[in-house]
Amino acid sequence: MLSDRFGRSIDYLRVSVTDRCDLRCTYCMPKDFKGYEDPPDWLSFAEIERVVGLFARLGTSRVRLTGGEPLTRRHLPQLASRLAALPGVRDLSLSTNGTRLARHAEALRAAGVGRVNVSLDSLDRDCMANITGRDCLPSVLQGLRAAKAAGLAPVKINMVAMRGVNDAEIDAMAAFCIEQGFMLRLIEVMPMGDTGRNTAYLNLAPVRERLARRFGLRPQALELGGGPARYWSTADGRASIGFITPLSQHFCASCNRVRLAVDGTLYLCLGQEQQYPLRPLLRGGASDAELEQAIRAAIELKPQQHDFNRRPERIVRFMSQTGG
Repeated sequence: MLSDRFGRSIDYLRVSVTDRCDLRCTYCMPKDFKGYEDPPDWLSFAEIERVVGLFARLGTSRVRLTGGEPLTRRHLPQLASRLAALPGVRDLSLSTNGTRLARHAEALRAAGVGRVNVSLDSLDRDCMANITGRDCLPSVLQGLRAAKAAGLAPVKINMVAMRGVNDAEIDAMAAFCIEQGFMLRLIEVMPMGDTGRNTAYLNLAPVRERLARRFGLRPQALELGGGPARYWSTADGRASIGFITPLSQHFCASCNRVRLAVDGTLYLCLGQEQQYPLRPLLRGGASDAELEQAIRAAIELKPQQHDFNRRPERIVRFMSQTGG
């Protein structure tokens, strides 16, 4: 098993297939952002497959395709099929904003994607347009219906909770997800780049207490998907709500993931700058043994915890550049 110097097993790799997105969520990417990677610098599908295969051989069994918006990358189901077939990959999932999910859900499921996380910050059409920069709520809801029909399960809804923006809608979102059979995950905004730092932070601890009272939630011991959410479930176990709290109650001690950006850079922590470039090795003729050695060297750089609370100004890159 691949482990870092703090004894944490690294069994989760998030793979960004593009830094482009068809939305401009206020906390993620500036509306006028143009600092994208040039397509020749993107890892090819063969290069992604090679890196994921090496991680899987080292014991990393969970892989998530991210972006930007991953469904803007052409032929993504083909990549998914290649990754799902790799020995050692037990769980292949996708994070998406949902705008293109309706046309790809069946192909993704057939390719081996088991589950999806869909960003949905509001059920109010105007509010959603203000957050994302586009009137996209109908297409996202259509994508959710298609994901359910295709058998992608669970379908998780990621809602970034923002004070004064969508905090008044949290209870309605919880009720919607429970009714529709989706799993809601509430997320505290992270101060990544100016976009994240300029978004009004909301502490989720009081929100969790309120939802627990209203919906009869209780802490759930079962781990769901290997991510950072702490889940609470209804008494009958039919519905769960997860809380991702990097600021009010960080989860660094159990962090099990690293991120591969579209340009081949391994990011070891969202809230620190440690990184390791793999593309020069991939395109320089490195052997699998040399790449495995580089991966192990990169994991040794993984810090003990993020710096969001003490030095939020330190991370200047945007979320879309890191890979979800």
